[in-house]
Amino acid sequence: MTARPPRHDRAVRAVRLGPRSAAALALVGAVGVAGFGWPFLADPASSVNAHSQDAPWLFAALLVLLIGVVAATISESGLGAKAVAMLGVLAATGAALRPLGAGTAGLEPMFFLMVLSGRVLGPGFGFVLGALTMFASALLTGGVGPWLPFQMLAMGWFTLGAGLLPGPDRLRGTGERLLLAAYGFVAAFAYGTVMNLAGWPFMGELTSSVAFRPGEPVGENLVRFLAYCVATSLGWDLGRAVLTVVLTLTLGGTVLRALRRATRRAAFEAPVAFEEPVPDEEPGAAGVPPGAEVRAAADGVPGGT
Repeated sequence: MTARPPRHDRAVRAVRLGPRSAAALALVGAVGVAGFGWPFLADPASSVNAHSQDAPWLFAALLVLLIGVVAATISESGLGAKAVAMLGVLAATGAALRPLGAGTAGLEPMFFLMVLSGRVLGPGFGFVLGALTMFASALLTGGVGPWLPFQMLAMGWFTLGAGLLPGPDRLRGTGERLLLAAYGFVAAFAYGTVMNLAGWPFMGELTSSVAFRPGEPVGENLVRFLAYCVATSLGWDLGRAVLTVVLTLTLGGTVLRALRRATRRAAFEAPVAFEEPVPDEEPGAAGVPPGAEVRAAADGVPGGT
C-alpha cells in the first residue's frame, strides 16, 4: 500500500479578477507609474515643470478617483458580504500594527500581514486590502496628506504582488514561507524606493550631489536618486525588510493556516441560491398526517380504522 500524498486545498480567492477589474488595475497602475516617474519623462523646456509644485496634488487627486474606480469594479466581480467583513478585519488589524513600529528604524509589522493576506486571498483582494489598510492607518496616526494616495497605491502594489506569486495551490510549508520571505524582503525595499521617488524631485533644498536636476539626462538623475536612497532611507528599508522576513519565517505558518481556515469557512466561492419555500402537506381527513397509516401498518400497529 502506498502512502497517500498530502492533500492541498485549491486556493480560495475572495475576489476573482475579471476583464474589467484587470483593466481598471492596469489603468491605475499606468497612472501611478506616470505619477511617480513623470519628472524623468517631462521635457525640461515644457510648461509641465512650471507646475512641479502642483503635480503631487493633481496626481494625488487623480489616484484617489482611480483607486475608487478599481475598488468599485472589483466589488462588481464578487466582493460579497463575507469578503467585505474579512477585508475590514484585516485592514483594521494592519492599521493597528503600523503604529507599533513607526519611528523605530523602519520596523513596520503590517508589511508581514499584507504579504500573507495577499498570498492567501489573491491579487484583487490584496490590492484593495493594501490601499484600504494604508488609508485607515493614516487616519489612525494623523498621516493624511498629499503623499497618502501614493502610499495607498504603493501598498496596493505590494499586496497585489504577493497574490501573484507562483504555486498558490501546491506550495506549502517551509518552501512557501521562504518564497514569501524573499518576496517580502525585496518588496520592502521596492516600497521604500517608490515612496522616495514620489517626493525626491520636489525637495529643492537638497545638496547638489543627490538633488534632482530638471533637464539632466535620465541616467544622471537616476544615479543621484540612488545616492539619495542610500543616504536617507537605506536603514529604514533594511529594518522593514528584515522584520518582514523574521515574522514570515517564525509566524508565517500559523497565520497562513488561520487565513486559509477562515476563507474555507467563509466559503467565498460557494454559489448563493434562493429557492421557493416548500408548502407544508395538508393533514388527512381524520387529522392524521398523510402516510401515517402506511407507517403504522409497516410497524404492525392497526391503522385506527
